[in-house]
Amino acid sequence: MTGIPTGRLAVWWVLASEIVIFGGLLGAYIMHRIGHPEWEGQAIHTNVWAGGFNTFVLLSSSLSAVLAHQAAERGDGKSAARLLLLTAAGGATFLIVKAFEWTAEITSGFTIGSNLFWSFYYTAAGLHALHVLAGMVILLFVAATAAKNIELHRVENIGIYWHFVDIVWIFLFPLLYIAK
Repeated sequence: MTGIPTGRLAVWWVLASEIVIFGGLLGAYIMHRIGHPEWEGQAIHTNVWAGGFNTFVLLSSSLSAVLAHQAAERGDGKSAARLLLLTAAGGATFLIVKAFEWTAEITSGFTIGSNLFWSFYYTAAGLHALHVLAGMVILLFVAATAAKNIELHRVENIGIYWHFVDIVWIFLFPLLYIAK
């Protein structure tokens, strides 16, 4: 009826609902940030270098997702699988850096209960981290099937999801780390 494969259509429907969730969260954050100039004093404690490195990691992992899709289009499931594993490794790197970053912040006394800035920070970054983790699980599943040259169309679908995760981070990074 639509001419769009069911799996791809499902991914876009999921992403539409995720846009509503993240859009609402980021909209609320921006409105509160405008109304609370004192947040600047809290935002200076975020680790811009860790956030910047994680931005590089996620953008690099998006490149490997694109290359995996190209390999799948050529029918090269083994290459697609290797590139998806590289993409998942980027997600793991992101989460490891985030764990070290949060450990340092929490031990410095900046917890989710410290104030409204840190509540938004941990909620937004935590929700994003959960999406990275979910993406990694799906990447590993799709890589396993792609390695057998099965269901190669799924490589594109997980790639679409992974790019969404990256785009969300591209909004979060400047809002949480740079806008001081």
